[in-house]
Amino acid sequence: MMTGQTLCSFTQLQNMLQGRETLQHAMLLCYTSSMKPQNTAVLLIQCPDRDGIIANVTALLSRLGANIVYLDQHTDHECGMFFMRVEWDLEHFSVDLNDFQTIFIHESVRKFMMTWELHRHKDKQRMAIFVSKYAHCFLDLLSRWRTGDLAVDIPLVISNHEDLQKDAKLFGIPFIHLKITPTNHEEQTTEQLRLLEEYRIDFLVLARYMQIVSPPLIERYHNRIINIHHSFLPGFPGAKPYHQAHTRGVKIIGATSHYVTEELDAGPIIEQDVQRVNHSFSIDDLIRTGQDIERRVLARAVLAHLEHRVLCYDNRTVVFS
Repeated sequence: MMTGQTLCSFTQLQNMLQGRETLQHAMLLCYTSSMKPQNTAVLLIQCPDRDGIIANVTALLSRLGANIVYLDQHTDHECGMFFMRVEWDLEHFSVDLNDFQTIFIHESVRKFMMTWELHRHKDKQRMAIFVSKYAHCFLDLLSRWRTGDLAVDIPLVISNHEDLQKDAKLFGIPFIHLKITPTNHEEQTTEQLRLLEEYRIDFLVLARYMQIVSPPLIERYHNRIINIHHSFLPGFPGAKPYHQAHTRGVKIIGATSHYVTEELDAGPIIEQDVQRVNHSFSIDDLIRTGQDIERRVLARAVLAHLEHRVLCYDNRTVVFS
């Protein structure tokens, strides 16, 4: 993730100390400022592969005064598709992004039959977290958010249990308890959708949320619901995957983060990781090791989504570095 240079000089730091009780507080203000996303735009493109795509897009950006800070591309030769991510500094860009979209559609999109997304990097996304009882992924996300590692707003936590309410309160985040029963699932889905609209949520993260997400929610947030699965998919199904892994004597355990689709645990994979284990690992060892992997994998998947590095196609992903 790109971060700006430190925005506070020593003189500014001294000025901040006037009326402040501690140097630590002033240093925190400097640190927070330095973690703000840079003023860049990100363009994601996918289209049928053919000659001249990169030349067309980069020439257009250059003509409009863009300083390109990142460009990566991938060609899937089997399906004949081209994918590209390009990011540029907006400081000397000669047109605003609304005007750029009009020009880009006229000069590039129609010519190459592109599907595309345009994002301003400094605009923070709004992320809702869905949780149940497991705390490890939830607290890891909140910690990364608090330290600035995840440049995102978290206006809302929704849970089908009350176990993590105090943890959310410690971070000052509203916690909504919506108990799910076999008879109220449709009603609670309606309430979830209402809350997500009220809080203007851009995407959801299921931090070990132990409920099946309903189709209306998946449809509304297509490729915007990130789940963490406690296996290197395909893996052991059910409530006790590490117990099953222990019984089978596995030598590798892992975790998978993916976008949610109506087919359970079969959405486009964003991130995976594994770790070797052996016969000496107890069930508790496997659980502890597995939860550590889950934290890392989910955080990397959320970061990739926030930085607009993921393109989905044919139930797969291209994840740019």
